[in-house]
Amino acid sequence: MNAAGFIFLLSLHLGVFQIGYGRNASTRPAVVNIGAMFNFDSIIGRVAKIAIDEALKDVNSNSSILKGTKLSVTLQDTNCNGFLGMVEALRYMATDVVAIIGPQCSVVAPIISHVASELQVPLLSFAATDPTLSSLQFPFFVRTAQSDLYQMTAVADIIDHYGWKEVIAIFIDDDWGRNGVSALNDKLAERRCKISYKVGIQPDSSVTQGAIMDVLVKVALMQSRIVVLHLNRRVGFKVFSVANHLGMMGNGYVWIATDWLSLVLDSESPLPSETMDKIQGVLTLRQHTRDSDRKRAFFARWNRITGGSPQLNAYGLYAYDTVWLLAHSLDAFFNQGGVISFSNDSRISSMAGSALHLEAMSIFDDGVLLLKNILLSDFVGLTGPLKFNSDRSLILPAYDIINVLGTGIRQIGYWSNYSGLSTVSPETLYTRPPNRSSANQKLYSVIWPGETLSKPRGWVFPNNGKLLRIGVPNRVSYKEFVSQVRGTDMFKGFCIDVFTAAVNLLPYAVPYKFISFGDGRKNPSYTELVNKITTGAFDAVVGDIAIVTNRTRIVDFTQPYVSSGLVIVARLEKERSGAWAFLQPFSRRMWIVTGSFFLIVGIVVWILEHRINDEFRGPPKQQIITILWFSFSTMFFAHRENTMSTLGRLVLLVWLFVVLIINSSYTASLTSILTVEHLSSPIKGIQSLAATNEPIGYQEGSFAERYLSEELNISRSRLVSLGSPEAYALALKRGPGNGGVAAVVDERPYVELFLSSQCSFKIVGQEFTKSGWGFAFPRDSPLAIDMSTAILALAENGDLQRIHDKWLVQSTCSLESTEIETNQLNLSSFWGLFLICGIACIIALFIYFLQILQQLPPAPESASITGQDSSHSRRLRRFLSLMDEKEEQSRSGQKRRKVDNERDDEFGS
Repeated sequence: MNAAGFIFLLSLHLGVFQIGYGRNASTRPAVVNIGAMFNFDSIIGRVAKIAIDEALKDVNSNSSILKGTKLSVTLQDTNCNGFLGMVEALRYMATDVVAIIGPQCSVVAPIISHVASELQVPLLSFAATDPTLSSLQFPFFVRTAQSDLYQMTAVADIIDHYGWKEVIAIFIDDDWGRNGVSALNDKLAERRCKISYKVGIQPDSSVTQGAIMDVLVKVALMQSRIVVLHLNRRVGFKVFSVANHLGMMGNGYVWIATDWLSLVLDSESPLPSETMDKIQGVLTLRQHTRDSDRKRAFFARWNRITGGSPQLNAYGLYAYDTVWLLAHSLDAFFNQGGVISFSNDSRISSMAGSALHLEAMSIFDDGVLLLKNILLSDFVGLTGPLKFNSDRSLILPAYDIINVLGTGIRQIGYWSNYSGLSTVSPETLYTRPPNRSSANQKLYSVIWPGETLSKPRGWVFPNNGKLLRIGVPNRVSYKEFVSQVRGTDMFKGFCIDVFTAAVNLLPYAVPYKFISFGDGRKNPSYTELVNKITTGAFDAVVGDIAIVTNRTRIVDFTQPYVSSGLVIVARLEKERSGAWAFLQPFSRRMWIVTGSFFLIVGIVVWILEHRINDEFRGPPKQQIITILWFSFSTMFFAHRENTMSTLGRLVLLVWLFVVLIINSSYTASLTSILTVEHLSSPIKGIQSLAATNEPIGYQEGSFAERYLSEELNISRSRLVSLGSPEAYALALKRGPGNGGVAAVVDERPYVELFLSSQCSFKIVGQEFTKSGWGFAFPRDSPLAIDMSTAILALAENGDLQRIHDKWLVQSTCSLESTEIETNQLNLSSFWGLFLICGIACIIALFIYFLQILQQLPPAPESASITGQDSSHSRRLRRFLSLMDEKEEQSRSGQKRRKVDNERDDEFGS
């Protein structure tokens, strides 16, 4: 039914319209009529009535705001009843109201908003916090308080801050309660949390304690211990009373109440001691209002007016600011030439004169202009800045977080949409850049239910008599890891012992039962086993479950209790030495570098010895032979040439040390190659295996098949499923030519156990994947976190190693089965020696060339500029000549040139 049809039906039954016609007023009338509707008998209503009256006095006494125009408010009690609220809205439409303050209740707001939108009368609600009241659906609805969307965001941030993943929501079963919990569920989902159970309670006060007890008994049987209450005052305190009776206000529980509880605590404090005793440790939220001198002065004024009863609350401050918001907007409205005038709706004017009196329905002609000025408002009220953002919500939403303690309350922090949780006031944070990092999310310590400072775990195993259903693979091979005891439902093995030891370390009991998965004739598919968790068939999976990427997308794993990864097992053959075995100790690069250094050192020593040592002089052919002979004879320390220069001896000393190390290493390696029996395999790693077309074995049920085919693009036709260690050995011995396989790819723990009894096979190459084994649980399971902590404790205290040694003790054969590696000596082992030798050669040559340069005669001062090029060439020739001359001849030549120069000088003088 549309809004117009609903209006007609109401008018038919009640006849609330009075005869009227289009009425016009001057641009600035003496009085502007506005309406206000809320529940006079509620906590919010009692405070709002006084706050609105005080705001009217302040506005009407301030000549600068409306410049002589007075506001007149007509109050109406709606009792939060949607039907009566509709009637009162229609009544306001017949009294020329330009705006309505209210309604208080979110249940009434949608109905009245339809009327306000049709008649273009702005509706300003200071207490309707339903997050679904949007400006798109209700364009003339303006919320002057914070939406519950932000309150539920704050609750979700609190839950996420303490690391809880599941909550229980108890709410009033009306539009306000359902929509609020729906918003909470959305915000929790953004943080990978969820509402595991939600239940609604009748909104009227006639709900019995028996009905509430039935609800709470179901809650007590749930796993989660985090309870969010989105209720009203009457039902909320009944819930706390029954929860206290059932012992649900003690250790382990967390109760978070929305701002209905802080509203009561602020308005009626102090509450009776028996009431306070029932809500100890509860967390609640309160709409944050900025502290200011104006606010403190208004509180003092309030206490003088009311004597402290009722006490002022946040909704009273918002009601006061709403009147001022409307006054500012009307002032801007009049300044822009707005006129208060009403006209009849043409759609119902044809019905004038009928018994329904529908002609009294008046449309506010300039309602759109007034709404625009309301949304453009920007001033500071008692609650803080009043300004709307693009979705018509007040800017800078924030909440106080309160802990009920003793006979009062204690504020433990703030929440703001700007920076999340903080112990610093939002006004301080607004002066800084926004920071939503987890390290910046802080709250003061909380006294939880049961008077404890320790953060509750937030969950227990459901006390409903059900056992945790744990799926276990029924293996037919490698039963040391996990196997079913014949004729029973019990399991044994390394994985089972690790699980039971970890469970025993948990600070709570875990009732569980093992359920076999597999037919017992072949190893089951582990991927299918893990998928059973997502379908609800199992609550967990225990066994040799590899942690791989596609599984982590659907379940949560514990901390790995075994490191694992895929390796290659191949058959080994005896390696025979051939005619060229003497070349095997060094790699090709090592041979090239070593030979190069023999030549380099020979050349360096020849340069250093050529001028002073006759053994390094002679015809060019003889000198080349000398260099080669001297270089390579140093390998056997058989060089016959003596070194006479200090620099030559230094270079030779360093080189002989290098040769000693190289000779010793070569001799040891060659001895090993020729005398020790070596086993080898043509397969050197996963690359060489994938490059062939030979069949590859894998364990039945393992993820290795998917990895080889999908990740390494190996054809499935090459993959052979093997079900037992005996099948491994048989297929490897047969080889690819006789119906066997070239190699087997499997996880390291299985391979190590296999090699403990099969000495003719070894691991070849390196482990080409890195993973581990863990226990699988549903996504976001808190038990997975606690089990991870227990597994780490087992590793630290040595129990994990003792369990490993109990089931997987390796034989001598397995200790010898190390990975095959090359026996060649590489350059990487000797580059330091070559570096030292190279540096020694460079230093020696540098010193030698300096000595030669000092022996060059200086150029004559009379040389012309044009002769500089020939002078440089002469010096170069002289430098090379000095290097080739024997040192005694060079010295006598220098003396003769000195005497000739002295004679030339005497002749010139």
